[in-house]
Amino acid sequence: MFFELIGTIVAGAAAALLVWAINRTLKGRLPSWLVPAAAGAAMLMATISSEYGWFARTSANMPQGMVVAHAIEEKAFYRPWTYIKPFVARFVAVDQVSVRTHPAQPDQRIVDLVFYGRWSRTAKVPMLFDCANGKRADVEDGIEFGADGDVLNAQWRSVAEDDPVLKAACEAS
Repeated sequence: MFFELIGTIVAGAAAALLVWAINRTLKGRLPSWLVPAAAGAAMLMATISSEYGWFARTSANMPQGMVVAHAIEEKAFYRPWTYIKPFVARFVAVDQVSVRTHPAQPDQRIVDLVFYGRWSRTAKVPMLFDCANGKRADVEDGIEFGADGDVLNAQWRSVAEDDPVLKAACEAS
């Protein structure tokens, strides 16, 4: 975030310097408000570019075996351009390398989900999926596993068959 601030300030200063140099070359024929307006426009464009580029940069730099399962787009009234094209502010990735199964329960698996947020820390959460029945459960204290790999004391939640996180977790091997 600090580097984005520095980049935004540099973009504004560069635009102001460019317009100032053009105005000086033209012997002061440009209006005096154009230098700060150019600086402000450049800073706004740098910020917008950074917001829209965050998802592509972050997802491209994920470790091998991580798959983006679901991206959440946002709109905001204080960002009117997001009504034309919403930007991805957070997403869920499935760590397909972390899959843990029991030989007796091949349709049930524990997979690490990684939650990325534009202005928040990354969170890694283990999640239990029942691929045969389309259910998921949080892996938390109190969950026990039987000798045959059966999950005990889990709070199962049904999810839609086309849930992208369930699909990504169940396709992992």
